[in-house]
Amino acid sequence: MPRGLLIVVSGPSGVGKNTIISNLFTCLSDLKYSVSATTREPRPNEIDGQNYFFLTEAEFTKRIADNAFLEWAKVYQHYYGTPRSYVEKMLSNGVDLALDIDVQGAAQIKKALPEAILIFLSPPSLCELKQRLIGRKTELESEIELRLQYIETEFQAVPLYDYFIINREIDLTCRQIECIIQAERIKVSRQETNFLAKILRAE
Repeated sequence: MPRGLLIVVSGPSGVGKNTIISNLFTCLSDLKYSVSATTREPRPNEIDGQNYFFLTEAEFTKRIADNAFLEWAKVYQHYYGTPRSYVEKMLSNGVDLALDIDVQGAAQIKKALPEAILIFLSPPSLCELKQRLIGRKTELESEIELRLQYIETEFQAVPLYDYFIINREIDLTCRQIECIIQAERIKVSRQETNFLAKILRAE
């Protein structure tokens, strides 16, 4: 069984990562969401264990000490991390996973799992990004400004990524990522080495 793909999606807060990933799930039925852990408070309609594993800071730091995260980072004054055992189990079972994580976490993922496919989503402009953040009404103005100040750091990390997509229109962005996933699945490096035997078995 081929090992699953790990698709890492990053980008500034408000760029549309959650919307894009949610839409991908409707098009790619075999793509699953890798739930991350965080110490931030749940937003309206967010469910523990489905959107995030919501932990206290004490719980999170204990798991760091136990090496229970594939990656973790402190972003916007809160901790975020990816449970190691869950990801490894799913990939070993041939399941494709999508991760929505910050650039710090993506760098750690790439170091731990070089096979990971890193995709950076960019807004069309800073002005539009700010309007998106204001429009979703989930952060205070001070929190929005903090997120906007972090953008320069995020863009400095772009060279670490495999793909860069400007999210101008949701459907187009989803189609581009679908093409990336389809191409990655049929790479020679991701398939068994005896290709003749593969064709003979098909007969």
